[in-house]
Order: sequence, then C-alpha cells, then structure tokens
Amino acid sequence: MSRDMEQVAPAAVDDGVVVLDVRESDEWQAGHAEGAVHLPMMEVPARIGEIPRDRPVVVACRSGKRSAQVIAYLQGHGYDNLRNLDGGMQAWAGAARPMVSDDGQPARVI
Repeated sequence: MSRDMEQVAPAAVDDGVVVLDVRESDEWQAGHAEGAVHLPMMEVPARIGEIPRDRPVVVACRSGKRSAQVIAYLQGHGYDNLRNLDGGMQAWAGAARPMVSDDGQPARVI
C-alpha cells in the first residue's frame, strides 16, 4: 500500500462522499454500503470514466487491499481526491453503518 494513501474510518465517511465498491458481484449482492457505486476491480480500467473527479471518493473492498490497488491505479491516472476505507466492508459492517443486499437475505460481508 502506498505511504501517501489516505485512510478513512467507516464512522468518518460523510453522506456527500461517493463510496466506490470494487468487490466482485457476489460480494456486492450479499451486502454493500447503502448508496454505494459498484465497479468491480477488474472493470476499473475499462470504466474509469464513470469515476467522478469532482467529488471525494472512498474506495472499498472486503478488507482494504483491493481498494488500495485501485487507488494506486487511479492516482496514476490523475485522480487525487481518493481515500481507502480503513478495514474495508468488514469494518463498515462492524461499525453498524447502513448496508443493503441485492439477494433477498440480510446484508452481510462475504
């Protein structure tokens, strides 16, 4: 992980921030932050134009490792208003932040 990568605790994520979830579809469907945007890590290069440059973006995955890789990639493409969700969605769920699922089950992190 890059030394200059800013981390943000789940409790400190403001409502006006874009939460970019880079997990795989099955992980997303099981549970994600309410209002988050889904963009699987492997699709980021092809869909980079969908990521806003004019708003703060918090990048999330299960634990923080994939999101750190995505942030490093985006920083290499001129993005600078990025933060990594410290502890990933595991920490988000542990902090009892709002989550929803797309699979009809209670929201959870897999």
